[in-house]
Amino acid sequence: MIHGMLAVYSREMMILRRRLTRQIPSWSVSPLLYLVAFGYAMGRHVAVDGHTYMEFLIPGLVAMASMVQAYGISSEINIARFYWHIFEEIQAAPVSDTAYVAGEVLAGMTRAFLAVCIILVFGFLFGVKQSYPPLFFVAILMNSFVFASLAVAMAMLVKSHADQSLVSNFVITPMAFLGGTFFPLHSLPVWAQKTLYFLPLTHASKAIRAASYGQTPAAVSFAVLAGVGLTFFSMAVFFVSKAKD
Repeated sequence: MIHGMLAVYSREMMILRRRLTRQIPSWSVSPLLYLVAFGYAMGRHVAVDGHTYMEFLIPGLVAMASMVQAYGISSEINIARFYWHIFEEIQAAPVSDTAYVAGEVLAGMTRAFLAVCIILVFGFLFGVKQSYPPLFFVAILMNSFVFASLAVAMAMLVKSHADQSLVSNFVITPMAFLGGTFFPLHSLPVWAQKTLYFLPLTHASKAIRAASYGQTPAAVSFAVLAGVGLTFFSMAVFFVSKAKD
């Protein structure tokens, strides 16, 4: 299984390495705009829970970027399936379904981590001082695992890029703005808070933000991310096996 996983992962990394000079500017534009427009221009004199808005915003952007970029591996899978027919070659290779999913998920997590590093560099350039303990990166990796697993599962279900866009528009984009990334959830009505509590990004944002403040994230956040991630990973393995039929 390990050899199959590494083969799938290596292929994705070779593609990423060839595109990295284009990907880095692409990963940089949105976070930079958010930091300038929301964090610096609008939130310079705003405090949230005793912290500056910039200190509040950067962990939210980290959570959002790790979600979006991890889920972005679905586009690579779709291109490989619909245009290059790589998935058909993997079907013929001695690569198990679990190994294939693990390789793609690891590739999505790598993309997410690189995008997060760019945001942390921006935070340093903007003079934001925060803590980055091990639990900070554990939360990032768990969040990216959740959405990379979801990406593989959805990539096996959709029949075209248009279908993939629908999933992004109705699931990923709303979650990016409602998962505690740009504003504290306690400012919402109680019913909205309870609803958004079920989103995995909400728990990722809380865990990443708590760790960046030098606090210990709640264990329930890690438990939710682990449970949802394993569920999505199992779904991905199941849908890969169905796609082979």
